[in-house]
Amino acid sequence: MRELVVILVERYRESWVDKYLRFSIPVSFIIFCFSIFVVQPLAIDFANEAASNPVGDIILSNTPVFDVGIYFVYGMFLLVGFITLLCLHKPQRIPFVLHSLTLFVLIRSVFVSLTHIGAFTTQAQSDFGPAITRAFFGADQFFSGHAGAPFLMALIFWHVPALRYIFLTWSVFFSVVVLLGHLHYTIDVASAFFITFGIYHIALWLFPRERALFFSPK
Repeated sequence: MRELVVILVERYRESWVDKYLRFSIPVSFIIFCFSIFVVQPLAIDFANEAASNPVGDIILSNTPVFDVGIYFVYGMFLLVGFITLLCLHKPQRIPFVLHSLTLFVLIRSVFVSLTHIGAFTTQAQSDFGPAITRAFFGADQFFSGHAGAPFLMALIFWHVPALRYIFLTWSVFFSVVVLLGHLHYTIDVASAFFITFGIYHIALWLFPRERALFFSPK
């Protein structure tokens, strides 16, 4: 335990010495918070106000709805916590991970603002309070953030087999959860993987220096 603390202290000392990393970490955090707490809520509110009638779905129309709210909500909180621990363990990971997630949130917000299909006729109910209900159970259907976010992390940590399979499993788990709860249409889930793959490669193109820092052996 003591050796781990020493290693972490040394990593953070080296990160502080690195001028670019010292600048990039707070900037990436501020931009990420802006996308999560400003842009995304605006997109969700707009989607809720503009939502049209629900449509049929080949899977949802032929399966009963299940109460999966606890997995849908707390599973995402657990994912966020796990990603946070991975970044805190190696601070040089923070800029690229946050920039990639920011890009994910911004692009998803654009898609949400363009697509106004209402929630499916039956869906798992929320009893988590107004804040969580607004953030998790709105009409922001296309595309599924629950399926896409862990898949994005799988792509980012692809070089670490254990993490790759953990995040891929997480993505499949969330995909099943949102379909069983009728919280997303099938197209929302299926498209999430293709769009997220594109987002990852855009992040590689936009943030090569942050990606290089991500792999730095500190």
